[in-house]
Amino acid sequence: MTEHGAHPVGPAVDEATARFWDELYQRRDRVWSGRVNSVLAEVVEPLPPGAALDLGCGEGGDAIWLAGRGWRVTAVDVSATALGRLTAEATRAGVASRITVARHDLTRTFPAGSYDLVSAQFLQSPLELPRAAVLRAAVRVVAPGGRLLVVEHGAPPPWARESHPHARFASPEEILAALDLDPAGWHTERLGAAHRTGTGPDGETGSLVDHVVLVRRLD
Repeated sequence: MTEHGAHPVGPAVDEATARFWDELYQRRDRVWSGRVNSVLAEVVEPLPPGAALDLGCGEGGDAIWLAGRGWRVTAVDVSATALGRLTAEATRAGVASRITVARHDLTRTFPAGSYDLVSAQFLQSPLELPRAAVLRAAVRVVAPGGRLLVVEHGAPPPWARESHPHARFASPEEILAALDLDPAGWHTERLGAAHRTGTGPDGETGSLVDHVVLVRRLD
């Protein structure tokens, strides 16, 4: 596994973007729960392990869960702080040998390879992000017979303190359309909304809606 110190800011990483996400992670010892995202767990449970790409992996909850089930995971994020935490946690969990950490600013570079599972969990950002272009790049690295899973927030959380009248959340159908798939080469396995109970920053709980797109590349 690549170490945290091997991720300097370079021409392939926008310095302002990297600083934004590093500062977000540095405000707290842990930002995310460390648990696997529930839709990912549902999708992966019946699948044989293979090669997985985790886009925007954060502190590594999904990557570590996948590696613990035998997947070989490439975990990608722009934040060196997040990747450092993933490295340490994967070592503690005994799965570091099955995780390759790669620092990418997905607005500039995209990991190479071919993957049985590409996971884009909540790839939404307050910064400018060409999300459709990133997702279409994800389509191109799905192996024959492999799957792309996209999960996005479908609405603001109930504990959101600020009103964002111009915020818009793409529907599952719009997410699917943005992938620009050849219908002869892809099968849509799941398209719709999922509901779960989440916990806010001050411990409050509420119902959250996620929009889910799962597509499989045909052999």
